[in-house]
This record gives sequence, structure tokens and C-alpha cells, in this order.
Amino acid sequence: QVQLVESGGGLVQAGGSLRLSCAASGSIFSINGMGWFRQAPGKQRELVAAIASGSSTNYADCVKGRFTISRDNAKNTVYLQMNSLKPEDTAVYYCFLSSHIVYWGQGTQVTVSS
Repeated sequence: QVQLVESGGGLVQAGGSLRLSCAASGSIFSINGMGWFRQAPGKQRELVAAIASGSSTNYADCVKGRFTISRDNAKNTVYLQMNSLKPEDTAVYYCFLSSHIVYWGQGTQVTVSS
């Protein structure tokens, strides 16, 4: 069993920054990748950013240049640095870990006020 614990969400004004963290623990045999999805009210869950085991990264077009994903392999932790936040970034952010199956965190709320 793998557990993902997220932290770092909150309320911030437009133009501000937040840093999300997601720490994985439990029976982790291999990690193909980790990353973040988000879901805003009334919208589908969408990929925000992902980082593979080889450290290659992938970003949604709407966050490129503003968000940076990084990973500490020794701690099985993934981070999402979010800068220049916009009201449209408001959503619940979910961490995921891709192994032989995909594990999900419980979600953390990010609210950006205008």
C-alpha cells in the first residue's frame, strides 16, 4: 500500500506563489513518474505537470513558464512551485504516483483571489 500526503495549498492573491509538496510512503517498489492533476468546480480533472523517473518533465500549456515541478528521489517527494498564480488556477490539486498502478493523494485546495 502506498500513501501520498500533500501539503502547501491555501489562499493567495493573483500574482502570488505557492509551493505544493507530496510525500509518498509505504510499499513503493518502482516509480515511473509522479506529478499533479487539478480539478476545478464543474470541470474535468486535468494534468498540470508530471516528472518521470528519468527527470523529464511535462507541463500543461496553461502553466508553462509559471509552474515548476521537481522531485527528491531520496524522499520520494514531488514538489510543484507555482508562481504568477491566476484566478483560473483555482482548483483542488491532486498528487499522483505512477507505479504498476496509479496512486492518488487526497487533494489540496488552491484558491487564487483576483
